[in-house]
Amino acid sequence: MKKLKKNSAENLQPRSASESNVEMNDIVLPSHANALGTIFGGVLMSWIDIAAAICAQRHSRRIAVTASVDALNFLAPIMIGDMVTLLARVVHTGKTSMTIAVNVTTQNPLTGVKKECVTAYLSFVALDSAKKPTEVPPLILKTKLEKANYAWAARRRETLLKQMKQQKRSKPS
Repeated sequence: MKKLKKNSAENLQPRSASESNVEMNDIVLPSHANALGTIFGGVLMSWIDIAAAICAQRHSRRIAVTASVDALNFLAPIMIGDMVTLLARVVHTGKTSMTIAVNVTTQNPLTGVKKECVTAYLSFVALDSAKKPTEVPPLILKTKLEKANYAWAARRRETLLKQMKQQKRSKPS
């Protein structure tokens, strides 16, 4: 069993999701796009990871590293010239981990039309000064939606942990 280094009491005070929310905005340039004029998936995944990392670090007040990308769903293409908004929020906390939801929308600057393009869920682990997992503050759930998201993320986390255990057992030596 891993020994956890305790975080300071101040750093472990419960926090609301809104305290850690992140909004990032960018514009898709030709250097971000493929031959079809849509954003490279890897560029967008990088932006998602950065927004989620900032959100996790705001919540934990610690360095936080990506443990997994649990889901990344592309719903609509993002074109050169589109204005992109990434909204990241903490939806679940464990002992040392956090689940961050990131929603990506775009707006066409000429028409003003907005569309939902990507949803993603990432798991982050907070690290102490020795780069070891450390406790994170609990999440204050204020709204019905926050409570529903937390319950959903908790069930998803249990499913993912079971899948990881099964994968470890089935790996050839």
